[in-house]
Amino acid sequence: MPYNNNLNFKRFISSKDFKIKNSLDKKNFNISIKTAKENINLKRNVFHSFNKKFKLNFKLSELKKYKKFKRIIIIGMGGSILGAQAINYFLPKKSNKDIIYINNLDFNLINKINRLKNLKNSLFVIISKSGNTIEVLSTIKSLNNNARFNKKNSIVITDNKKSFLSSFAKKKEIKIIFHRYYIGGRYSVFSETALVPIYLMGIDIFKLKKNISNYLKKNQSLLMKNLINLTKIYKSKKINSLILLNYCPGLKYFLLWCQQLIAESLGKKGKGIIPIVSIAPRDHHSLLQLYLDGPKDKFFYIFSIKQNKKIKRTKGLFAEAINNSNIYNVLETQKNAMISILKNKKIPFISVDIKKRNEETLGELFSYFIIETVFLAESLGINPYNQPAVEQIKTLTKQNLFTKNQK
Repeated sequence: MPYNNNLNFKRFISSKDFKIKNSLDKKNFNISIKTAKENINLKRNVFHSFNKKFKLNFKLSELKKYKKFKRIIIIGMGGSILGAQAINYFLPKKSNKDIIYINNLDFNLINKINRLKNLKNSLFVIISKSGNTIEVLSTIKSLNNNARFNKKNSIVITDNKKSFLSSFAKKKEIKIIFHRYYIGGRYSVFSETALVPIYLMGIDIFKLKKNISNYLKKNQSLLMKNLINLTKIYKSKKINSLILLNYCPGLKYFLLWCQQLIAESLGKKGKGIIPIVSIAPRDHHSLLQLYLDGPKDKFFYIFSIKQNKKIKRTKGLFAEAINNSNIYNVLETQKNAMISILKNKKIPFISVDIKKRNEETLGELFSYFIIETVFLAESLGINPYNQPAVEQIKTLTKQNLFTKNQK
């Protein structure tokens, strides 16, 4: 079957406002995107996980026994858990299970989970790449008496065989699935950290990667143009904030994943841009005034989804006030009004219109923003894969915990 894009990109970027002294070399971007496509076939590479033939460190047959659980509790932090949450939230009808995410030290949530009936009959998926993530270990400790973690109701995903989490799992005879050490949490959506949980939810993990290769082949020109324009904007030093404006409710956690991807990958050496997830139309009534009439230091990504079913306009309550419209008509009209005003005010934006709500679309979205972020970082002279400031606070927290306990 011929491949058709599930995403439609539209740009409005005034080149006059974002001129830089050194012109960008289109050949370099072409080479970079070509390299990304080639790297899909290279092992020990972030892009290799895009490949449909990427070998996972688990067999589906080994996980089938865990699919009997009606409730799955996923424990993890940051990118290790956001990928699965983004997929689940975008495709809610694909799973009939009760999914609970613990991705923060939330006392109220942990107490609520401890009060659940038959907690020991829930499946726990515990994710920590290092196996020493303080928040994850603290959560396990808080739930241990009631959860009774064991080989029947728990799975651990980590890349560190010599960690507190690995030792805990071995002692309890819990199944351990090892993750590739060279794939960071925010880049791990096509690997074990996301694919194990979503498989257990009932989502087709193979469809997620089905279109990626074709998407990159067909959209090399689009990627190159967007990269050149975005690099101009970043290097102009006129833009401080990237507003991820969401008119598609199902994308909430995908955009939170984007926020981490952009912030941790680009925010280094005094450089970077602040990504802000903004929900429309809610934020029309709070932040919009600042966005449109405040400092012109913002760039927008605008997300929306096409409604495949034609929804009839219905007469009734408030028919005259909203012209017999339904919430989908109103949302689309608000988005179009926003785009018109951005154009009039010459505020740069890229709109992303989603055609289909399925696994393939998510695969295209994740791969596009990973590639865009990695090559933006390279053009700015930044290592997109590390997070030295994050490691500083982790190290200092551990030092202070042990110092406090010794007093």
